[in-house]
Amino acid sequence: MNATETALLDQVTIHDPWALVESFATFKREHPDDVNRGMEEVVSRLEAHGVEVKVHEPDLFLSLPGEARIEADGTTFRAKPPAFSADARTGLTGQLAYVPGTTNMDEEDAFESQLEAGPEMEAKVRGNIVLTEGFASPAIISLMEGCGAIGVIAINPGIDVHWGICTTIWGIPGASDLARKPGIPAAAVNLEAGKALIELARSGGHATIFTEMEEGWFRSKLPEITISGTEEPEKYVLLHGHLDSWDVGVGDNATGDATMLEIARVLWANRDKLRRTVKICWWPGHSTGRYAGSTWYSDTFALDLDENCVAQVNCDSPGCRWATEFIHVSVMSEAHDFLAGVIRDVAGKKLQSERPHRAGDYSFNDIGLSSYLMLSSAMTDAHREELGYYAVGGCGMNIAWHTENDTLEIADKDILLRDIKVYLLAVFRNANASVLPMDWRATAREFQTTIDDYQNQAGTEFDLSGCRAAATVLLSDLESFYDGVARGIVSKAAANTVIQELARILVPLNFNRSDRFRHDPALTIPPLPSLEEATKIADRPVELKGFSRTELARGQNHVIAGIRTAQKLIARLSK
Repeated sequence: MNATETALLDQVTIHDPWALVESFATFKREHPDDVNRGMEEVVSRLEAHGVEVKVHEPDLFLSLPGEARIEADGTTFRAKPPAFSADARTGLTGQLAYVPGTTNMDEEDAFESQLEAGPEMEAKVRGNIVLTEGFASPAIISLMEGCGAIGVIAINPGIDVHWGICTTIWGIPGASDLARKPGIPAAAVNLEAGKALIELARSGGHATIFTEMEEGWFRSKLPEITISGTEEPEKYVLLHGHLDSWDVGVGDNATGDATMLEIARVLWANRDKLRRTVKICWWPGHSTGRYAGSTWYSDTFALDLDENCVAQVNCDSPGCRWATEFIHVSVMSEAHDFLAGVIRDVAGKKLQSERPHRAGDYSFNDIGLSSYLMLSSAMTDAHREELGYYAVGGCGMNIAWHTENDTLEIADKDILLRDIKVYLLAVFRNANASVLPMDWRATAREFQTTIDDYQNQAGTEFDLSGCRAAATVLLSDLESFYDGVARGIVSKAAANTVIQELARILVPLNFNRSDRFRHDPALTIPPLPSLEEATKIADRPVELKGFSRTELARGQNHVIAGIRTAQKLIARLSK
């Protein structure tokens, strides 16, 4: 680290952020009224430090879960309904159909359904209440509703029951999205209740689902800070995280809110040292609106984000108990080495990264923003296994995630202080880099690896050599481009334009199915998704292979055209 960075990190204290964590540990932030109260406290604390805050007040479409229970065979089982479950307060009764689901909660895709639709599945679940292991996720609910189930009971893997959300719609629904809003009730139960219900299902038993839901438009506060840079004030890094939580949500995400509060304080006091601008936002509607707040912001300011945002950084669940390592950290390939350097310099730790999931508040992939961080630090897999914990989606892998147990003891002062510094240095370096730190050679190599994997799965059924050749040429062009930047042949201004504009081309190519400025469903999206059929064609029946080849021909055209656009950009702007 240089002297400026060291001095900046030395200004970080735990006093103010910890005071916010302690305050947030005293009240729930689920209902919009309580979320707005939390937003007002953040604004008050910022203004006490002289930080200027703009508060947006969007109307967000939210689903607020209330009480739920399952009644079966004379027994009442406690349950929680996911947001956007259908209301069934008068009860919905049906025969139970047990469909074995995800039981290995160490898998990266523990939140996705390992099941597939088909005639056999439809015959089993149609007209019944499905009982299956896993979280009450969009993947499970949409699959079962599509197969004709009238309700779903998800069996969580431990003693606790986790809140969640079950719609595949990302953010506020557009008119064309409404057909995907869940139309059946869903509820989650714990493992003990699930075992009893499985036995009942095997004997042909029935159950009744009760869910109380409130759904509609809610005025929501959304604070935004703009800390202007001194050289390129129009360009900015966007740091953001959600303020609404399940229950008091200390590890998810009071610690993140506190992290951004402290970063705002320090950067505001040092704004004369910023080259580019830093924007910081606190989101409402994350938990009850499937990222409604960040999606509203993405939609509302899409053209400015497109023109000026150089990176987005998500802050969720830092500073949690036992979260000693930086493992399973979301980062796009082009930002990996940059983030690894930050973590090494602040924490002395090695970054173990993974492709960002279709989750968190990654509501900007459609625009094409280079992105890093979602969750930050976590406990080791060995420690988690020693504790008997299963995989969850936050809280540093503490299974208090999305439960009423996510209270003050889940946070750790020392780890929070370290994680604040990691986020601060990442944002500061990104904003101050003379040449933006995204290395698109890493993305081109990722493309090569993805295409090779897809070709291996497709075998002789389809030839992806056109894509592979295009990725190879792109890598060669990028090698020449970065060499020119290093030697001063390509100006820094031109280099930054190329690096930012490559994101607008290559990120959607790698993370989006839909057109730009439209949000894909909240379901897993594989790398280079227009080529996904390559992973399925070998197993398709003979009579369907022709359709698969047609799909892949179009997908290959899409990828090659995108790569060619990137090449033309490099050639045009790096002269």
